[in-house]
Amino acid sequence: MRGASAPAATGASTAGALHVREMLFNDIGCLNVNPMKSLHLIKPYFSENRYLIICGLICLIAVDMLQLIIPRIIKWAVDDLTLFNIDLTELSSYALYIVAIAVMIGLFRYGWRRCLIGTSRRAEEGLRNILFAHIQTLSASYFDRVKTGDLMAHATNDIQHVRMAIGMGMVALTDAIVLGTAAIGFMLYINKLLTLIVLIPMPLVALSARFFSKKMHRLYGEVQKTFADLTEAVRERFAGIRIIKAYNREKDESLKLEAISRDYIDKNLSLVRITGSFFPMMLLFSNLSLAILLYLGGRQTIVLTITPGDFVAFISYIGLLTWPMMAMGWVINLIQRGRASLDRINRILQTKPDIVDIPGARSITDLSSDITFENVSFAYKHRNPPVLNKINIRLDKGKTLGIVGPPGSGKTTLISLIPRLFDVSSGCISIDGIDISRMRVFDLRTLISFMPQEPFLFAGTIRENILFGNNKIKDSKLISATKKASLYDTIRLFHNGFETVIGEKGVILSGGQKQRLALARALLKQAPVLIFDDPISQVDVETGNDIINSIRSMAGEKTIIIISHRLSAVRFADQIIALDRGRIVESGTHAELMEYDKYYAKTFRLQEIEEELNAH
Repeated sequence: MRGASAPAATGASTAGALHVREMLFNDIGCLNVNPMKSLHLIKPYFSENRYLIICGLICLIAVDMLQLIIPRIIKWAVDDLTLFNIDLTELSSYALYIVAIAVMIGLFRYGWRRCLIGTSRRAEEGLRNILFAHIQTLSASYFDRVKTGDLMAHATNDIQHVRMAIGMGMVALTDAIVLGTAAIGFMLYINKLLTLIVLIPMPLVALSARFFSKKMHRLYGEVQKTFADLTEAVRERFAGIRIIKAYNREKDESLKLEAISRDYIDKNLSLVRITGSFFPMMLLFSNLSLAILLYLGGRQTIVLTITPGDFVAFISYIGLLTWPMMAMGWVINLIQRGRASLDRINRILQTKPDIVDIPGARSITDLSSDITFENVSFAYKHRNPPVLNKINIRLDKGKTLGIVGPPGSGKTTLISLIPRLFDVSSGCISIDGIDISRMRVFDLRTLISFMPQEPFLFAGTIRENILFGNNKIKDSKLISATKKASLYDTIRLFHNGFETVIGEKGVILSGGQKQRLALARALLKQAPVLIFDDPISQVDVETGNDIINSIRSMAGEKTIIIISHRLSAVRFADQIIALDRGRIVESGTHAELMEYDKYYAKTFRLQEIEEELNAH
């Protein structure tokens, strides 16, 4: 039987991957929702690698043909031995023939593995690249609905199943057709009647395959869905291991994971009950054919209807036919598993991003005027109450807008609308008089440097996290950005400086250090609009003042929007708005809002008293 790990294919994304990726980006709305259309995702790889596939199939067929010659050599040897018509020299020549054929089989077997399994690896690479590229186009709301573990299962387990269906599926299917047909042909050549009798169990193979295939497809889909749930559960608990340990919840979390794992095992056992019946049935039919052959073929050998060599060769061909019979089951197994996975992948690729460039979207390269909110309202779901309601703001180029308000008032949501992480439910946001929904999304986000409230760091070095792929930035600018973020002196304390590996989510850094690193990343980007979501919430007052002074130094040169619960951070702003329950309840300069003596003024005075007390 075949079956070994395929050689890993190397190289960049294939032309097939580029073709499908182009289809996804240029006409993403035209993907068919019919699951059978999932097969179109892998067609480009068959087309691109057709010569490799042809070469691999030729090698595979050569292996099958060479395997069919060996029983003929054994027949000749057995007949000669039976008639005592052979000497050691001739016997050695038969042995050498088999050795030579074995060497050729080994060479051709390497050829088909390199070509066919290599093609499946290229398809695996391309599909994974397509899936990742498409997922990055999806809107933020999609990730609010879908678990990370589910996406991880698609990118690993599902794509692996598709690869197996492509690679070993081609091999098993070719063997089933070529080796099975040729073996039957040789058997017919030896004795037609005996062959027809021996093949009586074969129709039962086809009937059982048809019966089991639909059940296997459904159960494979359930197993892979449960695997995604298990992956997400494990990922979440590993990510939150510090909280679990701090609250002594190890036992409870182990029990929860055990329940999810048990469900996964139960689904697998349901599948095993089907596959566990299917494969033994294939062997039963094969051994039934062998039993028929032993009885009827033995009788014909006794009465010299066939020679002993023919009888031995016939047994060898039945042995060779066993693999194609099992291959039929394996092909169905692989294809059903691969098809279920391909359908799951295709469902993601069919998902349209909520935020896309409209036809004729305008390109914009700089900010020359103002940013305007006109009656902007927003709700995260259609029937949910609005998070923002009738927001009107005008921010001129080079001016600074401060946004304050109690938690849950809609501050973060408001600034998330500007780079179109979400689209407004009603109203309009415009830049330079152009509705941002009519701009190219890439150009819009290029104009903006965005620092989120929760900094996300990658498990690389400090340098890699700040540069964020922009490796052309000179060290002088990198150092300048870290100084503005009050991070440079901290970095110098690390033994490896900028090359310090910070671990998953910046585990070796404090909350304030993470925040300042994310701030340095935002400051490094050369964008005309800077948006900061509470940039000093996790640092002390002195460091916070230094950061605010750095931000303030860019006022006039950059258009700045800053959210802060520490109101002293926005007092320099040209305009300050206070939000409450999604509405603007106050608007003006620091001096004007202090005169109104409402939320802003009362909160500002309380914070002043608190800072004075802390200073003492």
